[in-house]
Amino acid sequence: MLIVGERINSSRPKIAEAIATRDRGFIQGEAKAQAEAGAHYIDVNAGAFFEKEAEYLKWIMEVVQEVCDLPLCLDSPDAKVIREVLPGARITPMVNSITLEPARLEGILPLVADLHTKVIGLCQSEDMMADSTAAKVELAGRLVEKVKLAGIPLDDLYLDPLVYPLGTDTRSAMATLEAIALIMREFPGVHTICGLTNVSHGLPKRKLINRTFLIAAIMRGLDGAIMDPTDKELYGSLRAAMAVAGQDEYCLEYIQAFRAGRLG
Repeated sequence: MLIVGERINSSRPKIAEAIATRDRGFIQGEAKAQAEAGAHYIDVNAGAFFEKEAEYLKWIMEVVQEVCDLPLCLDSPDAKVIREVLPGARITPMVNSITLEPARLEGILPLVADLHTKVIGLCQSEDMMADSTAAKVELAGRLVEKVKLAGIPLDDLYLDPLVYPLGTDTRSAMATLEAIALIMREFPGVHTICGLTNVSHGLPKRKLINRTFLIAAIMRGLDGAIMDPTDKELYGSLRAAMAVAGQDEYCLEYIQAFRAGRLG
């Protein structure tokens, strides 16, 4: 299970403040905490700053890489920003993300192909909303074809079927879960990934919904998550689900997480 630590995102007010005030210590603390909690990539996002996005993203990358040797997940929909910041990645990063929207696809996909990075592909296009299982799988298939034509190995593609808030679409979670299972079956070699927080938007006890959705998604074959690994209950649910799903040989990773005090 690939874990992308989500905490350094400028949509979070404390992160935005730390970026604006150049608070190196705060950003570095977030990076170290996620690395110690079990993240494999550290997501870095400065999208809230619009015209200064590339400038601030470069700064975040610099300060994170001073204290953390994990690869980064460069989080921007803007191909120009990705192109400008890529040289600052000391270890081959992941790119978050491409969609089927032409400007985004045509701007980012060649960079992924040239630098052999992993890439997140959102099941999203200009002409179709991924609001049903069938739509999600169709969009996933179109992304797979684009990636193959670009010469990118499917092992480098993490498809995100997108989950919408349950509070406004009761079937959203089930549609996404069904799509994960179908994508993993119909497109051998690809991976699936999902951001968890959207599913619980507007509901009370959001973390409970997030944990439940993650467990169900792992049982359908999900093998990547954009999440907060410092949330011990969430991380514990992930490790338990991996063990129950037979994806943790002899439960060794579960036991190691317990001994490290990570299970909550």
